[in-house]
Amino acid sequence: MCGIIGIVGRSEVASALYDALTVLQHRGQDAAGIATIDGNRLRLHKGGGLVRDVFDRESMLGLRGNVGIGHCRYPTAGSEGSAEAQPLYVNSPYGIALAHNGNLINTDTLRREVFEDDRRHINTDSDSEILLNVLAHELQIQDRMTLSPDNIFKAVAGTHARCVGGYAVVSVLLGYGVLAFRDPNGIRPLVLGERETATGKEYAVASESVALDILGFKLLRDVAPGEAVLLTLDGKLFARQCADPAVHAPCIFEYVYLARPDSMIEDVSVYKARLRMGEKLAEKILRLMPDHDIDSVIPIPDTSRTAAGPLAQALGVPVRDGFVKNHYIGRTFIMPGQSERVRSVRRKLNPIGLEFRKKNVLLVDDSIVRGTTSKQIIQMARDAGAKKVYLASAAPPVRYPNIYGIDMPVVAELVANGRTVDEIEKILGADKLIYQDLDDLIWAVQDGNEDLKHFDTSCFSGEYVTGVEPTYLRDLEFARSDDAKLQRRQAG
Repeated sequence: MCGIIGIVGRSEVASALYDALTVLQHRGQDAAGIATIDGNRLRLHKGGGLVRDVFDRESMLGLRGNVGIGHCRYPTAGSEGSAEAQPLYVNSPYGIALAHNGNLINTDTLRREVFEDDRRHINTDSDSEILLNVLAHELQIQDRMTLSPDNIFKAVAGTHARCVGGYAVVSVLLGYGVLAFRDPNGIRPLVLGERETATGKEYAVASESVALDILGFKLLRDVAPGEAVLLTLDGKLFARQCADPAVHAPCIFEYVYLARPDSMIEDVSVYKARLRMGEKLAEKILRLMPDHDIDSVIPIPDTSRTAAGPLAQALGVPVRDGFVKNHYIGRTFIMPGQSERVRSVRRKLNPIGLEFRKKNVLLVDDSIVRGTTSKQIIQMARDAGAKKVYLASAAPPVRYPNIYGIDMPVVAELVANGRTVDEIEKILGADKLIYQDLDDLIWAVQDGNEDLKHFDTSCFSGEYVTGVEPTYLRDLEFARSDDAKLQRRQAG
């Protein structure tokens, strides 16, 4: 889960890229970077930390040019911090910088191919560097003297044929412009926008439509699964389908947690999808607890607020802000290690005692992944004086690894894996635990766009739209465990 943005403008784009990254910051807080085209030179600045910390006045002044891309990084299997900050760059052919959101699942095969067949060296553990070199090789074998949109799209087709996984990509090709493309299943999101200026049209591609909104771009559409979009230096837009038809299966967890509520993804309002999640969750609670004794509904800030409103209305009880959130603490879900996530919960949330004292409260969260945060929050509610603490999740139990770019791969860390709801309830310390049903979650999103027939629900269902080798899941579990991450940080 990372944030990406690309712009072809009529004037300097560095400040626009910076602004876009600030509203995509929720997608990654580990590192950030911007690359721009300045004539025949690539200007690049990146580093570890939040967008506001990576860029200062001097670095922004150095990012000259009317064309550029940006990235904010969320670490999964690779190193944290600046070691694998993006955009990544190769000088051959032409000069290419690339930013990537997602995860490839055939990296071992690709790494071997890139070295043995393409004669290219991979310097990090990043699948993004592999993807960059695959694209570079596919461009290299085109006719160098007459590189055209047709040849560029052929290179993307070659990249799709070799890469397996969920990915959305923005890249800059020196001398040509911005190239963006999306995996054949459309797992990771990518949207296209335009705006009119006095000197002509400008185009942008981004992970979420909110990045277009803040810059004044009109949302044209989602980039289709397997489609490539080329935005040339002279302001022209070319698009082509570059992969064979596949099952269109956008990641449903984008709507549950990852995306901002003010974004549109696949013509579905994330905000309205979350409202419908609350409605469906209320129906289930009323089936299970028709004579409930809930005094109030308390959302766990911030993602669950939207679902909590219609849920409380259906239950006939008020919504209360029972926790005050410190917005200067990052999202605990994407903290790089379990110990850091544990320490962050009490720094992040503080209960309002009056909303818990002598009351039966229903806490609502968007999802429950590791369970550590939920357990602490339930205890905080009890310490604040609650008589009973119920917990409802707007998502089904997370029982399986996600392999397409979300950091919940280690089965041992998933509280729901191999356990019944009653067993999870006891572990968390809740008086009652209610999960959303998967069919209801799918309905809540699908109701916004009936053309969506399938979703990537792998973390709930264990069904992987790309297929996956059992050995990959075993190897990934080791690579992405908190212990493995700690060892890499200590070694680095």
